[in-house]
Amino acid sequence: QFIYLVALLKITSMNWEQLLSLKRFGDTNKRLRKEQDETRLGFEVDYDRIIFSSEFRSLQDKTQVVPLSKTDFVHTRLTHSLEVSVVGRSLGRQVGKQLLKKHPHLQNIHGYQFNDFGAIVAAAALAHDIGNPPFGHSGEKAIGAYFKEGEGQQLKKELSEKEYQDFCDFEGNANGFKILTESREGREGGLRLSYATLGAFMKYPKASLPKKPTTHIADKKYGFFQSEVETFSAIAEELGLAVRDEADTRYARHPLAYLVEAADDICYTIIDFEDGINLGLIEEEYALEYLIKLVKNTINTKKYNALKTTQDRVSYLRALAVGTLIEEAVQIFMDNEDRILSGEFDTGLLDVCSYQAQISDIIEISIKNVYESSEVINKEIAGYKVLDGLLNVLVKVAANSYFGKLSNYDKLIIKALPETVKLANASLYDNIMAICLHISKLSDTNAMLLFHRLNGNSI
Repeated sequence: QFIYLVALLKITSMNWEQLLSLKRFGDTNKRLRKEQDETRLGFEVDYDRIIFSSEFRSLQDKTQVVPLSKTDFVHTRLTHSLEVSVVGRSLGRQVGKQLLKKHPHLQNIHGYQFNDFGAIVAAAALAHDIGNPPFGHSGEKAIGAYFKEGEGQQLKKELSEKEYQDFCDFEGNANGFKILTESREGREGGLRLSYATLGAFMKYPKASLPKKPTTHIADKKYGFFQSEVETFSAIAEELGLAVRDEADTRYARHPLAYLVEAADDICYTIIDFEDGINLGLIEEEYALEYLIKLVKNTINTKKYNALKTTQDRVSYLRALAVGTLIEEAVQIFMDNEDRILSGEFDTGLLDVCSYQAQISDIIEISIKNVYESSEVINKEIAGYKVLDGLLNVLVKVAANSYFGKLSNYDKLIIKALPETVKLANASLYDNIMAICLHISKLSDTNAMLLFHRLNGNSI
């Protein structure tokens, strides 16, 4: 802890002028806010580019909580991401209004408007799950398990410690950063998003090692693979992110990343709970009691009592709960702005809010009744088997390509892979990463279809 405190003393405070960079990744020229076309601002273009990307579209068939659910009102990664972006936009706009009052030069000299803050947070929030593999967080664990406990262990001696750790703790956040920034033929700079949006996207600005070096929220997971170290460093430098540990490439978060995280926390806390109620996994009376505790001061009793269906009652309370938590998060952000800019604020916004007890109760019920329900567990078991089977075939092909030992079967597999999956004999790490990236982009259904094809169960 002493070393951690000493490190913090070395951190210089970040400034909003750099943090709101409109420069696009892949461009050489800087852009100024006051030069932007008011009908389509640069940060809004980020949102458009994400929503039109094929990687974003695949989220429509990726697990949020209940895998492969055929029920219309249960959320997928796509609907979850859209909702997080809406909440994020509200958080950004409200914070933006207060920041412009506190720092008027941002508007008077540089031309920033409060909507800019909303647009940055909305775009980063829209993309926050774009790197998640099929079958939710169990998909991340399945990829990690293949390398830690399965056939992938054999490759440890061929990789550096950090490269191997990237696979053992395969992280959707780092994979998302790769998807957003990775250049390929005809797509230099990835989606060419603004540096500000890429910074806000990065909740964990560190590499996979050292693992959880401190209790700081930015060290909880990691945010970029070894293949993106240079990319991340360039973005951090452009934004002026505070350095927390230069040797380990650890930085302070972009302040707006706290709002992206809060938007996600609000949605999965309240909306996953709503899904559990609508699925009948959580009893209505029991559940509504917990939501009412969160919003008791804002309920219009007459309006609430007039609602006749469970879905309508839950929807009404959900809207109030989201609004309550947005106001709470905005206040905590503004109260701690100086500490956030210096990198000293070491927890999530909702982790220190006045509704922490109510949030904990709701999450506890969701874990017991939804996340650990038989339907979810059974589908996650299937997901583990599917991803392990895909990796078992495709990683071997990647390794054989590197070692120059391709069999006829391997050559057939390579011909069946998309043109975007490039395998060569220059780097084993890059080959394996190309396979993991390909698998991570598959929807739940396509992952299962590919698994059956590779096992000869379908053509």
